[in-house]
Amino acid sequence: MQNFDYQTPTRLIFGEGVVKKLPEVMERFGKKILLTYGGGSIKKIGLYDKVKELLSDFEIFELSDIQPNPKYDPSVLDGVRICKENDVDVILAVGGGSVLDCSKAIATGAKYDGDPWDLISYKAFAADSIPIVDIITLAATGSEYDSGGVISRTETNDKIGYIDPLNFPAVSFLDPTYTFTVSKKQTAAGCADAMNHIMEQYFCEDSTLLNDGFMEAGLKSLMINAKKCIENPRDYTARAEMMLCCTYGCNGIYSLGNSETGWPCHAIEHALSAYYDITHGEGLAIITPRWMRHILSERTLPRFVKYGVNVFGINPDQDGFDIADKAIDATYKFFESINIPMHLRDVGIDDSRIGEMAHHIAVNEGLEYAYVPLLEDDIVKILTESL
Repeated sequence: MQNFDYQTPTRLIFGEGVVKKLPEVMERFGKKILLTYGGGSIKKIGLYDKVKELLSDFEIFELSDIQPNPKYDPSVLDGVRICKENDVDVILAVGGGSVLDCSKAIATGAKYDGDPWDLISYKAFAADSIPIVDIITLAATGSEYDSGGVISRTETNDKIGYIDPLNFPAVSFLDPTYTFTVSKKQTAAGCADAMNHIMEQYFCEDSTLLNDGFMEAGLKSLMINAKKCIENPRDYTARAEMMLCCTYGCNGIYSLGNSETGWPCHAIEHALSAYYDITHGEGLAIITPRWMRHILSERTLPRFVKYGVNVFGINPDQDGFDIADKAIDATYKFFESINIPMHLRDVGIDDSRIGEMAHHIAVNEGLEYAYVPLLEDDIVKILTESL
């Protein structure tokens, strides 16, 4: 078991109707709020009007149209400008993980005198940030309970995971009813994203029975409840459990004391969505089974056997490689069963930039230090197998 230094300062307020506590929560941070949101779904479900009503005594500035795979330009830069020009006290992010990721970059960028990209690219480190409160409307990224965010810079095809302890939200509101209207496509993609968050931590050199059990339960819960959510979008119990599984995804609690893994599938997918702007969860679902097949060996076999037996219930009284093959096939078939496209060509990616993307990943993502080291040729093979 590895040493660790762990702190999660975020307050979670979970359940139906909890947004009524918003005014008393926001009051402690100040009166000037930057409200950030995406393409308007919060208006369709009435949440925008509810927030404005609850915060009628506050001064609110708005940043809308934050896109999936949130963009440095214009969204981060516009948010930083609004905060600086209006001396904003607190950011309220309302929407999915992309809105919150963008808000995290704004929060530190607004307290920095230089180019905010310096912080995102780790050329400099923030000394302060604006507090963030969020209301999550999509179960997927876990950004509501972690200190990271992913920001894309279109002109350079960069998509960077920006992590800083200052980026933990102060308070996260989690009301599963706000996910009732999430489409089947996005529900499935959110499940794939959250499952991959767990699998990126599960496949490691050093783990514990405690963590393995926690992660195995999380994977089974996501698979069962995602299907229930797709079949009946207003199933509160399924939506609630899926939301909580997703919330735990990236704040480290699933794998305290485990060894590092390098998160190789995320590293590869970041390039796919930076170059082609595809749905993140779909890209992960496509890549993950191919990555699994690529790294299967005598060394990694015990993890695959444990994964297959404990997650999918495969009979342990078989050859280990047979169990591993069945586990990888079961992973693929689950994603396929919730109608995720399982080939890169299905999401508009052909072989024309495979080499370019593989080189970008190999140079920028440090996968030579991953659980199973990946060099440029390995990445080319995984991408090619994913076509």
